[in-house]
Amino acid sequence: MTEQTAAERSGISAAIVVHENRVLMVRRRVSEGQLSWQFPAGEIEDGETSEEAAVRETQEEVGLAVTAVKALGERVHPKSGRNMSYTACAVTSGTAYVADKDELAELKWAALADIPELVPYGLFEPVQAHLDSVLS
Repeated sequence: MTEQTAAERSGISAAIVVHENRVLMVRRRVSEGQLSWQFPAGEIEDGETSEEAAVRETQEEVGLAVTAVKALGERVHPKSGRNMSYTACAVTSGTAYVADKDELAELKWAALADIPELVPYGLFEPVQAHLDSVLS
């Protein structure tokens, strides 16, 4: 079996959920290389937009209902090699908790100042710019 290229694999959609001056971060049970803390995210399913996937993954992983606000950008992730899309989301209802206990170890509402410690290699520039503008 050969390794699939980024173009052949399903894309990953990440939800950038900001609420009460914090951004939602999750820690995977199994780190993907250097990736430990990240945003709620998962594969985009057939027939689904990246925004729909971000909303669905947030509900499945942390039990939080969100709406997609705007697309922040796309890239091939430098650590995982996967096609990534990032969507800014707003909370519509619920309280975040670890809903997918098989996939997640914990979650955290992080302040802007916490992010360099959680993601030491830095965020995708459009995501960082968005967080810089909405978190004070």
